[in-house]
Amino acid sequence: MIVRRAGAADTAALAELRDIDESELPAYAAWVSSHAGTHLPFVAEVDGRVVGCAWLLVAERVPGHGAMDRRYGDVQSVMVREEHRDRGVGAALMAAILAEARARGLLHVTVHSGRRAVGFYLRNGFEHHRQLLLWEPRTQ
Repeated sequence: MIVRRAGAADTAALAELRDIDESELPAYAAWVSSHAGTHLPFVAEVDGRVVGCAWLLVAERVPGHGAMDRRYGDVQSVMVREEHRDRGVGAALMAAILAEARARGLLHVTVHSGRRAVGFYLRNGFEHHRQLLLWEPRTQ
């Protein structure tokens, strides 16, 4: 298995993993290109085929508290093809994401997880955080 930063040649595989319809591929490719500075895709390959992906969003907080650089990361869209699950692909992708976060000097990395994947993130060094609050718009 090889884990690496994804490039333009991987756009179709990234779209497929996100269930993007082929007719929407040009718009998806344009989105990936226009967000290349903030949304960093990683892919896992087995025998030359992309079998998984994960994204690292790099964002900035307002300077303050004695620091001008307050960048942080958010893990997004971790996907592993079903036939490759439970083989270390997700862990390898997460290791690459967290290595990138360390190399960029990010303050922290968050992830918004579904219940089924919480154990995976805990095994990969994430912890529950009691101060996270969430607001969602409600229809009236």
